[in-house]
Order: sequence, then C-alpha cells, then structure tokens
Amino acid sequence: MTLALMSMSYGRALLSPGYATWTDKTSTWIRDNGGGHLLDAYENWRYAKPPSDSQPDLHQYVVPVGIAGGSDTTAIHLPVLPSEPGQSAPVWTPGRADVHGVARSYTSVFQPDPEHRSVVAGVAIVAYAAVSAHLVPGTSQPGGDAPGDAHVPATDIPSLVAVFNSGFKMNDIDGGFYLDGTEYRPLRDGQASAVVDSAGHLRVEQWGRDDAMGPSISAVRQNLALIVDHGAAVEGLDVNSDNRWGSAQNQLQYTQRSALGTTASGDLIYIAGGAMNLSTLARALVDAGAVTGMELDIHSGMTMYSSWAPDMSGVLAPTTLMPDIQQDPNRYLAPDRRDFFYITLSEPTPQQSSVFSPAVPSMTTAAKFDGS
Repeated sequence: MTLALMSMSYGRALLSPGYATWTDKTSTWIRDNGGGHLLDAYENWRYAKPPSDSQPDLHQYVVPVGIAGGSDTTAIHLPVLPSEPGQSAPVWTPGRADVHGVARSYTSVFQPDPEHRSVVAGVAIVAYAAVSAHLVPGTSQPGGDAPGDAHVPATDIPSLVAVFNSGFKMNDIDGGFYLDGTEYRPLRDGQASAVVDSAGHLRVEQWGRDDAMGPSISAVRQNLALIVDHGAAVEGLDVNSDNRWGSAQNQLQYTQRSALGTTASGDLIYIAGGAMNLSTLARALVDAGAVTGMELDIHSGMTMYSSWAPDMSGVLAPTTLMPDIQQDPNRYLAPDRRDFFYITLSEPTPQQSSVFSPAVPSMTTAAKFDGS
C-alpha cells in the first residue's frame, strides 16, 4: 500500500504542469518527501572528485570574429579575461544590437581555475542602459499562486537580448520572492538579491544593506548570501560554516554552477560552467569584473543562458552560452516549472521573424539525481 501511494505521488510529480528536466522532477520529489538529507549526501559523494588539470579542446568555443578584452564599446567596457600560458586571450562575441546598431550584450569563455585547467566557464555581459529586465514565475516556483504564464510573452520575443535561469527552489533557501507589489515568499535581510527596479535595471545587492522595499522596486529574487562583495570573493566560501551557501559540503561539490553579478558601471555579468566549486564560481565572477555577485542554480539541467541575435539569414534565434552543458536554447519560450529572468531591448524594435516552437522544449539529461 505504501509503495503504491509513493508511486502515485511520484507519478503526479512527473506529470505536474510546466517543463523541468527528469532529474529536477525527481530531486524535487525526493526533497518534498523527506529525503533531502539523503540527496545531499549523494550529491556530496557524486561531486567530490576534482576535475582534471588537462588542457581542454577550446575549438568548440572559438568564434571567427571577436573583440578583445579591454575594449570600450559604445555600450560596454569588456573586461580582460584571464588566459592560460600559451593560450590565446579570450575574445568577446557581440550579441543583440539595438535599433542604432549598438550591441547590448557580449559572450565569451575562459578558464577560471588555474589548478584545474579542464574547467571552462561561459560568461555573458549585458549593458546597464537601453535594456529592461523581467522576472517570471514558473508553474511551481516560487509557488503561492504567482501570476503569469511561466514563459516569455510572445510579444517580447522580437526584443529579446537574453534569457537565463534563476536560483534554488524556494523551499531550499531562507530568501524570498517579490513581484509587482506582492511578496510571494518573505524577503530576508542579509540575503543576496537580484533586484529589478521600475526602470527595468537589474542589479545584485545584499538586501537590507544596499536596498530596501520601496515604490522603485519591481521585483526581488533572493538566493543564499553574496559570494562576491566589494569586488572580491567573500571570505569563508570554502568552509560554509553557517550554511549561508546551502547545505553542508555543498560549497565543495565540483558541479555545474551559475551566478549573476553586477559591475562597477552597473552592467550584468552571468557565469555558467561545469565542474566548479563555489570558490571557483566566485573567482570567475571577479575575473569578469563583478563587484557584487550571487550564486544562482546548480547541477545538470539547472543552468541555462540563451543569447538572442539575428543569425546569418537575419532570423532572430537563440544560442546557448555553454553548448556542452546547456542543450536547449528555446527553454523558457514554453511554460517552465522554474522562475527565470529575461532581458529585452528598451526601445521598440522593427518586427523581425524569430525561431519559436510552442511545444514544451526537451533537454537531454543523464539518469542521475541532480538538483538544488
């Protein structure tokens, strides 16, 4: 009888509305049914092995035309990313341009871990000006009957600059979720917060110190504590003595991770990569120019950044930041279980055909238990 009830419960979890990877559905069900400590132990074991120090094949990331780090474009100062001895310096690939032809986003890749050279991180930078950020609730996150259709509105697709994942499931953190006048989960002072103001600017702050609720705040998504502050990695990331950065040992796992940061000029930095522990993630943010930074989601299928720009034929289409770990650039165009962010151009753009599939996207996932 117990087995039958558990099977029914798991079946409902798999079939509940909104897209999610199989591993996300399974890990969520395990945690919701009292197995969180077992899942934590499994993940600590699974991701304990450090990555190799072998030099990876970077040709899959090479772009035919790139802009050197240190360049001051019309919209963004492009940071100089670190490079390994004997390797060419990373270059930046321009993304979506506005109606004036000015690129508002750039992407690149680099090796953020000198002790484990096999680790490759993708980095995106999005201009502070002439773009607007939007926080979208998923079908299950944050919960509390948050409004919306859990996908990018069709009317905003022609203006898309980027779409990317949010943070941990709300039941796994102390932080909150606020959107358009409603606090769906209580906001907590001291928590790392992705804050969208009424002008559409998205910045990373420590709630209660750098900002507080007021009429200029449109959305707040909290996730753990800052990992970068005042332009440096926060001390204690490798210890996590008070579980500020998730469950015990979480910070040591070499797994897929993502992060969001803000530069001194207010531009956004997004980082994603595989086989990174928390200290490496913070170092990558600092290397990319972030003065404040927060971890977003982690593990297979949980990180996703799509950069939108016209392809060679002029059709607006998305490209994943890390093609080896982010398999579906169209994710978030159909209802998704997780909340997420998307960025649009602020100025109206001419109507442009775009790639859009109304079907729920599919992602390739290995049969393993991953999930934050």
